[in-house]
Amino acid sequence: MNTETLVQKLSKEIADFSAKVDVTEYGIVQSIGDGIARISGLSGCQASEMIEFQNGTMGVALNLEEDTVGIIVLGDYLSVKEGDQAKRTGRILSIPVGSDIIGRVVDPLARPVDGKGDITTDIDQLIERVAPGVMTREPVSVPMRTGIKVIDALVPVGRGQRELIIGDRQTGKTAVAIDAIINQKGQNMKCVYVAIGQKKSKVMQIVKKLESAGAMEYTTVVLAGASDPSSMQYIAPYAGVAIAEYFLDRGEDVLVVYDDLTKHAAAYREISLLLRRPPGREAYPGDVFYLHSRLLERACRLNADHGGGSITALPVIETQGGDISAYIPTNVISITDGQIFLEAGLFNKGIRPAINVGNSVSRVGGSAQTKAMKKAAGPMKLALAQYRELESFSQFDSDLDPETKRVLEHGAKSVELLKQKQYQPLTTSEQVASIYAINNGKLDQIKKSDVSRWESDFYRFLNASKSSLLNDLESGWSDETKAALDAAIDEFNDTFAA
Repeated sequence: MNTETLVQKLSKEIADFSAKVDVTEYGIVQSIGDGIARISGLSGCQASEMIEFQNGTMGVALNLEEDTVGIIVLGDYLSVKEGDQAKRTGRILSIPVGSDIIGRVVDPLARPVDGKGDITTDIDQLIERVAPGVMTREPVSVPMRTGIKVIDALVPVGRGQRELIIGDRQTGKTAVAIDAIINQKGQNMKCVYVAIGQKKSKVMQIVKKLESAGAMEYTTVVLAGASDPSSMQYIAPYAGVAIAEYFLDRGEDVLVVYDDLTKHAAAYREISLLLRRPPGREAYPGDVFYLHSRLLERACRLNADHGGGSITALPVIETQGGDISAYIPTNVISITDGQIFLEAGLFNKGIRPAINVGNSVSRVGGSAQTKAMKKAAGPMKLALAQYRELESFSQFDSDLDPETKRVLEHGAKSVELLKQKQYQPLTTSEQVASIYAINNGKLDQIKKSDVSRWESDFYRFLNASKSSLLNDLESGWSDETKAALDAAIDEFNDTFAA
């Protein structure tokens, strides 16, 4: 190589040279224990920033103090040692999300745990996001059909609503939520089921049930099991709503079930006490209300200018001895738009779903019901209220007047009609037809013991020979529809009596 060529080559190298400086802020682990690491040296660290330890384990900055940063370790904290290096990533806690996450079981960091291979993702979604403002929202007016008669008729839920499911353990809270997910088949609704602190064996049974019902085609399960660290249980519901927001941003409707927020609050309490945050009532930290309010406020129905999508939230809370006035239950009741209260006494009597209609309420009410359902369900609320009132007095008096006997008999049949087996959701038209029948005295000649058989035979009759009537009930309510329904019930009753 001659001198001139060498000079030209060196000149080009010098011209193309640019100093690439990679500045990363490192810290040293001062202490580690119970899933909490204290790190010194990360002076520029941000709240909720992801921190990477030298062995590849990730953590999240929760406490920003004068000399140290309190980190919750996401994963195996036993592999992190004092003196290890930890570096800032510059990224706020986020999870990778894409449309392929539908039908999968993932952990709170969106990593698959179902053994079906990797998930193709589109974007990184922040797990903490400011809830949509008032001016971007639309009033709740579209029904979110659960397929459960007593809910759709008396405690209706609309798309974009937050309806709490509350009750003691083993009263059917999860069953109600799973039925609601199964009923979304064909309703153009995505579903996210977040299992917080549940036994993994129980969650896998739920997944199998969803698969057999064809519901996993539109459902994602986020699993933070009982054996997972508190840090994973803490971020699980935020990961669930982040997945929901991915579809919300694309104008879709999503149903999210948080099962359950009592365990979520307990996990946050554990983390807060380990971070030396001051304990308040029942040892919960002072911001435990904000913990759930910032989560549930992200449920909304957006207006057309912002995509028109919605997130409907069904948080679950477990009570002790039916005490809905405890700390966490009252917090969540005050955040949500109503509650479905399940009672152990009703469950043990065989009334299932064991929903106490008197203590349950939907603050959205009839605006989230179809016209036909509103017409049919109205008289039933009053009939059940009268029945509950008279039932407690009737046991003390054997000599009842005919009117009282009629109200008690009608109420008992109404309760019988509202019973429903698990995993057997009903269409709105079927519900309207049976509720209309009992409200208008069409079951007065039927024995209480025959109500269940009458109901199942009636649905078969309608689906076999009155499909056009069912379509009319779905689309609206008119005098012609009412007359056709009366005629259909009378025709069926004649054959049933025979």
